[in-house]
Amino acid sequence: MPEKTVREMTAMERKHYSLEARMFHSVEMFSAVLGLVALLIGLGLYVYALLGQYVGEAFGLARSASMVIEQVADTETLAGDVMAVYRALSQEERAGSRTETYRANYAEISSGEDYQMLRTVLREFLDSSDVNDIFLAVYDRETSSLVYIVDPDEREGHICYPGDWEPVSEKELNTFLSWDGTGKLHYFSKRDNFAWLCTAGVPLRNDAGEIIGFVLADVSLAEVGSGIKSFLIQYVIGIAVATLLIGYFLTRHMKKTLVQPINEIAEAAHTYAQDKKKGEPRSDYFAMLNIRTGDEVENLSLVLADMERDLTEYEENLTKITAEKERIGTELALATRIQADMLPNIFPAFPERPDFDIYASMDPAKEVGGDFYDFFLIDETHLGIVMADVSGKGVPAALFMMISKILVQNFAMTGRSPAQVLQAVNDQICSNNREEMFVTIWFGVLDTETGIITAANAGHEYPVLMQAGGQFELVKDKHGFVIGGMDGMRYKEYELTLTPGSRLFLYTDGVPEATNAQREMFGTDRMLDALNEAPDAAPEMILKNVRKAVDGFVKDAEQFDDLTMLCVEYKGAHS
Repeated sequence: MPEKTVREMTAMERKHYSLEARMFHSVEMFSAVLGLVALLIGLGLYVYALLGQYVGEAFGLARSASMVIEQVADTETLAGDVMAVYRALSQEERAGSRTETYRANYAEISSGEDYQMLRTVLREFLDSSDVNDIFLAVYDRETSSLVYIVDPDEREGHICYPGDWEPVSEKELNTFLSWDGTGKLHYFSKRDNFAWLCTAGVPLRNDAGEIIGFVLADVSLAEVGSGIKSFLIQYVIGIAVATLLIGYFLTRHMKKTLVQPINEIAEAAHTYAQDKKKGEPRSDYFAMLNIRTGDEVENLSLVLADMERDLTEYEENLTKITAEKERIGTELALATRIQADMLPNIFPAFPERPDFDIYASMDPAKEVGGDFYDFFLIDETHLGIVMADVSGKGVPAALFMMISKILVQNFAMTGRSPAQVLQAVNDQICSNNREEMFVTIWFGVLDTETGIITAANAGHEYPVLMQAGGQFELVKDKHGFVIGGMDGMRYKEYELTLTPGSRLFLYTDGVPEATNAQREMFGTDRMLDALNEAPDAAPEMILKNVRKAVDGFVKDAEQFDDLTMLCVEYKGAHS
């Protein structure tokens, strides 16, 4: 910062410390930081996507090849013959792997019809793909080795015959031999005689379900480095050019629309102050500026012109308005915090419970909302789950929401069934509901030992259930009447059976009724598509996927309604 005041500076110093110069420096610095952050994010996404592409290509090729070779040759006998010779050799003999003497032990196998057939088939797959190698091999836990059965690779230094082997890590052995069938089986490793590789594959099993070998595909990761280098060069050049252009044009624009008008206002203020000291009666200093920028600067000049005409009255009104707005803002902020604290908001909610996982979120359309969720342990084996939507919005809905939440939990803790809880809550609210508000509630109790959910629905949205290994689907349960709508209502219960890995998704109408700028609603079909994008994900990620899909659909449109979601994953009873 300069030690001189503006009036003490030379013209060159004023230019150096001017708002225009600072704005240019700030824009350049911000653009550079933003470019660096974007570079790191983009580089990470690029590498992640590239590796995912390699894994997917290698795994898909290995899976396709496995389905073919099982039909054209007796892989079980071939692998058994190779491993029989391999295990019959002494440790010293195996140490001579890849020598002519060592490979002579497998000469008869190499000349067999099944070996030649498999080698031809694998060669066709290799020639028609971009992988570095595709081969049939056995992971031998006893010797911590990968033993080649059939390898069609004919590149110098890469040729592997039956019985050739190479050491592998315990982690790689466990990755392949303990695969549970989910995801894409792969492993990144650095071989002694190769570069970094991504090895993906699928196991081959005999009629008894035992693994007899693996069809494996190797992809070299050398391309990643060259791809990253090219990406960095292009990106850095692009960011540098963009930063300079943005800084230049934005500074030029801001000088015209901000700096020059501010200087005019400052000069008018200086003249105004000097003339006031002299007792000049003029009152048109700011009115004569004629600033037409169409933004806050023009508004500032108009406000200052009004101030000239009636400064005292304006200041009094401004003080009153500011104080009132601050009071209302403070009260709404406090109400928002109180409402947020009323809902369970610490996750993981039950870190000591391995039998289930639960996650929920509530985003109000205004400062406070009428939606709410809740979950609580009624006892050690029963989890109460609530999803509700109060009529209306804002502070009245928030107050009604708090009352409803407390009533549901209080009646649930007495051991009543879901239908009895909803009946008791309805009777309590109807007894004193002059504003005729109502609330829709879905309430269920999960038995954590059996996975059975006993539930009742008071006019709320359909729940969505995903059984283990399946897809999310709507459960079109029978709705009862809304809570607070009519005294003496009765509600019906039903059961949902969850197995380990099942997930239940609850929501309010703010999700399917989210509206974009074209006044189209998000709908349950898009919601199901978002849920099934990664149905086996953790509850928190499932909610993030849905919210991402809603935001991508709504874009810049104003949020119409409160948006509340909850997902529970049942993992099975713990011993």
